[in-house]
Amino acid sequence: MRTGAENLLKAATNQKVREQVRLELSFVNSNLQMLKEELEGLNISVGVYQSAEEAFTIPLIPLGLKETRDIDFSVVLKDFILEHYSEDSYLYEDEIADLMDLRQACRTPSRDEAGVELLMSYFIQLGFVESRFFPHTRQMGLLFTWYDSLTGVPVSQQNLLLEKASILFNIGALYTQIGTRCNRQTQAGLESAVDAFQRAAGVLNYLKETFTHTPSYDMSPAMLSVLVKMMLAQAQESVFEKISLPGIRNEFFMLVKVAQEAAKVGEVYQQLHAAMSQVPVKENIPYSWASLACVKTHHYRALAHYFAATLLIDHQLKPGADEDHQEKCLSQLYDHMPEGLTPLATLKNDQQRRQLGKCHLCRAITHHKESVREASLCKKLRDIQVLQEVLSAAQQRSRLKYSQHQEDDDLLNLIDAPDIVSKTEQEVEIILPQFSKVTATDFFQKLGPLSVFSANKRWTPPRSIHFTAEEGEVGFTLRGNAPVQVHFLDPSCSAALAGAREGDYIVSIQGVDCKWLTVSEVIKLLKSVGEEEIEMKVVSLLDSTSSMHNKSATYSVGMQKTYSMICLAIEDDDKSDKTKKISKKLSFLSWGTNKNRQKSASTLCLPAVGVARPHIKKKLPTPFSLLNTDSSLY
Repeated sequence: MRTGAENLLKAATNQKVREQVRLELSFVNSNLQMLKEELEGLNISVGVYQSAEEAFTIPLIPLGLKETRDIDFSVVLKDFILEHYSEDSYLYEDEIADLMDLRQACRTPSRDEAGVELLMSYFIQLGFVESRFFPHTRQMGLLFTWYDSLTGVPVSQQNLLLEKASILFNIGALYTQIGTRCNRQTQAGLESAVDAFQRAAGVLNYLKETFTHTPSYDMSPAMLSVLVKMMLAQAQESVFEKISLPGIRNEFFMLVKVAQEAAKVGEVYQQLHAAMSQVPVKENIPYSWASLACVKTHHYRALAHYFAATLLIDHQLKPGADEDHQEKCLSQLYDHMPEGLTPLATLKNDQQRRQLGKCHLCRAITHHKESVREASLCKKLRDIQVLQEVLSAAQQRSRLKYSQHQEDDDLLNLIDAPDIVSKTEQEVEIILPQFSKVTATDFFQKLGPLSVFSANKRWTPPRSIHFTAEEGEVGFTLRGNAPVQVHFLDPSCSAALAGAREGDYIVSIQGVDCKWLTVSEVIKLLKSVGEEEIEMKVVSLLDSTSSMHNKSATYSVGMQKTYSMICLAIEDDDKSDKTKKISKKLSFLSWGTNKNRQKSASTLCLPAVGVARPHIKKKLPTPFSLLNTDSSLY
């Protein structure tokens, strides 16, 4: 509506029409602003999720969780299991129900570590689901809908990436709620708050770097950058509160430390407020958030100047005091001393100390006035009583301090106090999400190892191979570890004649699922059949890039597992003769340790190599160099 009215205003030439359009446009803008404020009240509130303990502290800002609509995975996943994996989809009804129950539970997680673990487990599960059921070549027909946490605007996509990104956002939001709920009247509570906000920043930063094209504005790179700054600022504020909690002693070096810590908090909030004031973030960030960032900027700068004033006014340099240490601390408190003053001279001159201290008090009172004014301009901040009380008490304390030392000629003699250099004993930093610490089992692991049985690989339908072990030989070797592949295959054996091919994956033997069995377990299963007919189901990858596993094994019914030998008959001619010939009488692979054995109890007997290869200058490989270095032979 607003866009249409603006276009009409540009196109209209009649003055009467233009006036009418202006009136309508004003009405639309007014309604949009009211609607935006109502949505902000519904989705964003500075007052919620605060600590239940009564505390004289400024509230912290939590993020609200993104909301979503119900979604039914059952039909789409069942169809895909039947079509792609050629399995009975009804065998997976419990797994699909578990997935849907987990998603439903993630809509209302508990505000603690258990809730974070729940969301992380679902995020990991989505990785399995994406690999199993979401091929890159097509859409699955599932529409995921999530609401913007700031504006309430719904965003829908048939892409699992929106689901994963939204869950990540909620993990970060949950950490912010945990941080704001911590008891900030105890050291342990403040340490937990610092940790929670750092982890929230880590998750949101991971989201920004991993999902770069999310359609929801609350997950745009610009907005996420601001949210990361906000979490780190609140972590730094909690560090200041942790230092101040035992009580701020009226002692020179302690006051220097606290003044610089307060300056650090004011600095990070000033950077945050500047980021919030940039387009396009400015249009979507809640006004109460930007106002609170501005309030805290002035409040903590005022505290820094108040503590600097206290250390100058209340502490005179006495005989026997550590002059060098005090001089060094005072010089590090500023980037530069006011004109005409030096650190040591100021420490020794009582009048200079008092004058500089009163300069700091004047700047503190100015910042206090700004913080109170900013808080009064925002309706939501005016309603937070504890915020108003904290700001008012801090302002009265600075005014009282100044009144105790005020003189008539202060307006003429006082100079502008220098800024306090920010410094902290604990620099907050991003803590990346640690998904590896969360144990999550693939709900659909019955489909087989994910490295092979995934949505982006295609196979032939399962083929039933009926064969028998002839004289203790099945006619092929095995390779791989879950799933096992048919490796070398005798083309004349009963398995080959029944349709087996080299590279086939064995999915079942005698009705027993083999997708997760190792080579030794498949060998044991084959042995257990004995001389009876073996029913083996296999699938073949249709992708031309499919590769075989590294580990291989041979199996022979009725004999012990032995290390096999590859016997290459090389004619022992004169050493000066560079041509080497392979004997026509012996087979390429002869399994067993007895060279003169009439018939090897091998799993494979291929025809002999009947063509000599003259003029081979390169040295032939040793028998076992033909195998992969990490092959295991049975």
